[in-house]
Amino acid sequence: MDFRLTDDQRALQAGMRTLLAARYPRERLRAAVDAPHGRSEVLGTQEGAGAPGVHGAAEPAVDRRLWAALGETGFFALRLPEEDGGAGLGLPEAVLLFEEAGRALLPGPLAATQLAAGLVPGAADGTRIVTALDGPGVTAHLASADAVLLLTGDTARLLPVEGGTGPRALAAAPFRSVDPLTPLHRVRELPSPARTAALGPAADAARLRREAALLTAAQQLGSARATLALAVSHARHRTQFGRPVGSFQAVQHLCAQMLVRTDLARAGVYAASLTEAPAEIMGAKLLADSAAIRNARDCLQVHGGLGFTWEADIHLHLKRAWVRACQWQSTEESEEFLANELLMDAAGENAPGVWWDTLGEENVQA
Repeated sequence: MDFRLTDDQRALQAGMRTLLAARYPRERLRAAVDAPHGRSEVLGTQEGAGAPGVHGAAEPAVDRRLWAALGETGFFALRLPEEDGGAGLGLPEAVLLFEEAGRALLPGPLAATQLAAGLVPGAADGTRIVTALDGPGVTAHLASADAVLLLTGDTARLLPVEGGTGPRALAAAPFRSVDPLTPLHRVRELPSPARTAALGPAADAARLRREAALLTAAQQLGSARATLALAVSHARHRTQFGRPVGSFQAVQHLCAQMLVRTDLARAGVYAASLTEAPAEIMGAKLLADSAAIRNARDCLQVHGGLGFTWEADIHLHLKRAWVRACQWQSTEESEEFLANELLMDAAGENAPGVWWDTLGEENVQA
């Protein structure tokens, strides 16, 4: 399998990096983080996007101008056929763009909105923000969303929540997020089918869940690469005892381990984008989650005391990585899925969706 990028893919990735450097530079990221909601201690009950919490802090809303700019460039419509206004590209190209989004810590329900392109009017051109739920639990950016993609059954359904009414429509309770730019709500019960709209047999919920997990893994990969670059740059330029700290063996080992994790995650994510196999996607998510979290921690160590300050960006990568690691497929769920795949292979079982229990006493249909 050839993982070398084509010239077109390199140009696509470079164009995304240039766009984000112009539209979402570090100054805008820090301005959003340093806004009142970024340092708030408690996020109270909210009626809509940007509503004040109990301490007067506002929930961070998705920047709709930036969202529209992404839509204009074809970010969300990337995988739609050309006759439907898209670029006709596939998951490998989408992974490259999401990798750049993760590197820049671009906030918002990016994966859900791209999945909704072609299914939800306005998602492809960035005029509507779409978040998603794959069951009762936690969802992000609910108060900013114009619609919620429900990926619970065999076929995806849609819950319109125009005007920032998502939390009220789902009776969702907000709670404090470790990431200052990823507001979270807990949904305890899904709406009845009568309140939702069917999206047709083409909206295969299982496939959409897998793609969301892979695109989230690509964002984790971008974050891992960003913290690796931060660590190497600091090691080269920070001096102690008259020489760069990168000349010390302990620092070199940390950077080398970060590089190995990043390259393993990149191989896993790129391979999964080509095969689209469920086991490959779960493995890629595991590798990318580990690389993003552990690289951010090691980057903190390379920076020493400077890395633990609010002004450094490292904690933002670590907090975002923690949140993403729980989205779509948690570490525990991925490990259980892969373990059961291995057990089925060892037992000679090839039927998809059948989990072989460890005692071999019975098969349980997943």
